Amino acid sequence: MKISVIGCGYLGAVHAATLASMGHSVVGIDVDSHKVEQLNKALAPFHEPGLDELLRDGRTNGRLMFTTDFAAAADAQVHFLCVGTPQSKTSDTADLTYLMAATRSLLPHLGKGAAVVGKSTVPVGTVETIRGLLARRSDVLLGWNPEFLRQGTAVKDSLVPDRLVYGVPGGKGAAAGEPITAVLDAVYQPLISAGIPRLVCNFATAELIKSAANAFLATKVSFINAMAELCDASGADVSELSEAMGLDPRIGNRYMHAGLGFGGGCLPKDIRSFRAQARDLEVPSVDEWMALVDSVNVNQRSRAVAVAREMCRGFLSGRTVTVLGAAFKPDTDDIRDSPALDVAAQLAAAGAHVTVTDPKAINNAWIRYPQIRFESSTKRALEGAELVLLLTEWNEYVALRPAEVGALVRRRMVLDARNVLDAEAWRSAGWTVRGLGTGASVASEERGDAAEAPAGAAPAVPAVPVARKKHARA
Repeated sequence: MKISVIGCGYLGAVHAATLASMGHSVVGIDVDSHKVEQLNKALAPFHEPGLDELLRDGRTNGRLMFTTDFAAAADAQVHFLCVGTPQSKTSDTADLTYLMAATRSLLPHLGKGAAVVGKSTVPVGTVETIRGLLARRSDVLLGWNPEFLRQGTAVKDSLVPDRLVYGVPGGKGAAAGEPITAVLDAVYQPLISAGIPRLVCNFATAELIKSAANAFLATKVSFINAMAELCDASGADVSELSEAMGLDPRIGNRYMHAGLGFGGGCLPKDIRSFRAQARDLEVPSVDEWMALVDSVNVNQRSRAVAVAREMCRGFLSGRTVTVLGAAFKPDTDDIRDSPALDVAAQLAAAGAHVTVTDPKAINNAWIRYPQIRFESSTKRALEGAELVLLLTEWNEYVALRPAEVGALVRRRMVLDARNVLDAEAWRSAGWTVRGLGTGASVASEERGDAAEAPAGAAPAVPAVPVARKKHARA
């Protein structure tokens, strides 16, 4: 089939390359000429494992091209709307400006009987607005096919998805007779033949599914992080707590890892949009629930700063601090709403001399945070550090050897805000190790080699009180 993909960001670029790998002829359309130029060179404009290879294959076999010209979509049978829907700058709602503009630009180039299929994450009612834009084209089919990609695994999630969801007029009962159902089945025939589950529903359900899924995942993350705060106050260990809870099949262990919390361009803005939808639909319980989830998540960042201050005996001003990680999660260069950079900025604002390193996100971060020093070399970033914070759990940071790192730093103190290091191995190498929800390690303090306050420094007041664990692990 000839398919167009409108919008070539994280979603659109991956979707276009995946459809081409299935044998379709795909044209990706985006208003950003620089991005289009890169994609036509088979270079992803962002870091996503496996995407460059898919782009190269599609460009080599001639099934994939990118352009800024909407007229290139004129002979396509299916048009996927993959435009971003960021959080509004003035409210919690999703900004649909780009989506609506893309639909209007596509409208003059729709062929007879073409199908328009949305993939963007949108509030309930958006499909009806788009249907209104297409009202003069009664021959055009409309469907909604929400995406479930995760940055860092987006290629795998596209090639082997957990499920396919179709939103169609009339929903499940009318699905068999709906032409849009047959069109989507043809698009995804290789996946359906491979046994990927296919669910058909009405438009409102399709619009809610992605936001509801993200709200549930965010709830699990914030729940275990709330438990981490309780563990710090009581002397319990959240890693052991979550492991035991995760063995219950009703709960499971996915998204039950305590740490610095979630960020990025999806979960935070999606749960805030979900809140706005709940208010519009007069469902206050969902609004209040999501507000608490969001609050717990954001509070984790202040808790990390408070622990860092505690490890420095109450004095962050003048301290030399190294932050491992700038991206909001490993295997991406995306810094949108990055917990790591939020913490780094708070440390810098408190007077610390902060150096941030990251395998992929340095270029994106340094322009946004001029008050922070960035260093591409992990070794150089660690030199002379009085405190190290692991804030993004890249594999290369988890694999660091504590004795080798210890030879670089000024003081062997590490805050593992993602709870991924082998704490006992680091302690055996002479490090003071703290996590979030795992309590304090006082071994180095008992030896008297913890940092003293810089001369003339005044203690800062912790943003969030962090109780010291009553029974610290050895």
